[in-house]
Amino acid sequence: MQSGGEGSGAQEWFAALERSLPPLVDLVRAGHDLVLTHGNGPQVGDELLRMEASSLFVAALSLDLCVAETAGSIGYAIQQVLGNLLRAAGIDRQVVAVSTQVLVPADDPDFERPSKPVGPFYKRAQAERLARQYGWRTVEDSGRGWRRVVPSPRPLRVLEAATIRSLVDGGAIPIAAGGGGIPVVETPAGLRGVEAVIEKDLATAVLATALGADTVFFLTGVDRVMIGYGGSSPRPLDRLTASEARRLLDAGEFPRGSMGPKVEAAVRFVEAGGQRAVITSLDQVGLALEGRAGTHIVRDV
Repeated sequence: MQSGGEGSGAQEWFAALERSLPPLVDLVRAGHDLVLTHGNGPQVGDELLRMEASSLFVAALSLDLCVAETAGSIGYAIQQVLGNLLRAAGIDRQVVAVSTQVLVPADDPDFERPSKPVGPFYKRAQAERLARQYGWRTVEDSGRGWRRVVPSPRPLRVLEAATIRSLVDGGAIPIAAGGGGIPVVETPAGLRGVEAVIEKDLATAVLATALGADTVFFLTGVDRVMIGYGGSSPRPLDRLTASEARRLLDAGEFPRGSMGPKVEAAVRFVEAGGQRAVITSLDQVGLALEGRAGTHIVRDV
């Protein structure tokens, strides 16, 4: 089950989680085993700003360390809040945050042509200065300013998947692959972190497949996926086969900056053997589990 990162600021994090996580308690009470993943986009952006502000005094962290650092803090917040909610409901289940490495191909073309914008928007002069200072690549993004772009290689394998499976078998609720997981490559000397950010939805699909999950939920701010979004007559979708969803993706119906990654990840999960993937909002997850909400992507007949 994957959800987006919450806003910055410690009190806002905990308050937002206390408002949003109760539906997960209902799923646990109903007997479902959960594995949670999450995004970290706003937090990585904040970390990049902190490093820029303190660059005269403190050496900047590599991007893999930024992912690890923010995934750890968000994982801790979810672990604490969900644990408190479960205990208040009389449910004895441990919530465990797992630092998760995700293997990516060292020759992924995105390393040569970075495509994922991260961090804040800058004016052009600022972006050019930062590019010279840190070796960043920057692009103009959506007419709103200039941003750093980093590689976003495809995830191959979640290296801690067996440990996560053991935690589930032992009755725990793991939080894993935060922010898409920490990107690593294989080298003759062993694993090495790389300057990249993995698409969190795709990493979620890889982890769910490795765990043998029957259903994966991609949680977002809307109840259903829509086609014709932004047009005069958008239409919500209740059910798509994997091939139908793939055709809509190929036709450009779901841009990369919106629903594209979630639909792509849902299709990959189902094509890899999963029973269904559901895209919906967290407050509708209970109804979606019963088939009464969300967009369900299922296997082709």
